[in-house]
Amino acid sequence: MEQDIELIRRGLRTPRAAAVAGVLFAGLLIASQLLIWFSIPSNPLTQPSEAVRDSKAVAIALNLLPFAGIAFLWFIAVVRDRIGKFEDRFFSTVFLGSGLLYVAMMFISAAIAGAVIGLLAHAPASQATSEAYLLGRAEIYRISTVFGTKMAGVFMMSTSTIFVRTQVAPRWLAITGYALAVILLLSIGRFYWVAAIFPLWVLLISACILLQNRESLAVDPTARAVAQG
Repeated sequence: MEQDIELIRRGLRTPRAAAVAGVLFAGLLIASQLLIWFSIPSNPLTQPSEAVRDSKAVAIALNLLPFAGIAFLWFIAVVRDRIGKFEDRFFSTVFLGSGLLYVAMMFISAAIAGAVIGLLAHAPASQATSEAYLLGRAEIYRISTVFGTKMAGVFMMSTSTIFVRTQVAPRWLAITGYALAVILLLSIGRFYWVAAIFPLWVLLISACILLQNRESLAVDPTARAVAQG
């Protein structure tokens, strides 16, 4: 009996933890992206005086990214725990590898951006037109909008496949993931709004998990009593 209660507790905590982690990741990443988009012009060859419109906003955005990455790693871990014994080694490897690569690229682009902002703070007039500045801007652009976006698409594709095979999520959610993953994989990096697809998709998954968890509590009185106790 005690073992059954423990399994119920674990089953209740897992989806809730995944949903909370997903919401935190989506909120932090979207907030960071908005701050960067409004503070840094999309054209790397912009005039030196307009290289960075608001350095404080960019600093806040860069400080949010590590917490977004931590929340995303937590989201990955809890989703894997949710899948449990139904986990497929092949798709799980792609799922985990693409997720880790996405976080790594996000951190690398943030580190380069921080270094570029630091250079501009000391010598904005000279550094904003230098080759080092242009190289840094190009690297940030390529890592975040090309390679990072592709890894996000692979993560979405593998996650949707796992959802279809294990049926731990609605089928329409997996189909939506496939469609959005194709957009990310085929995008050529010219549209900045494409990067917002991934956190919005994670937010959608988190909302579905929370809804399913609430419905399970409403249907199962034992689970509801365990959650309240």
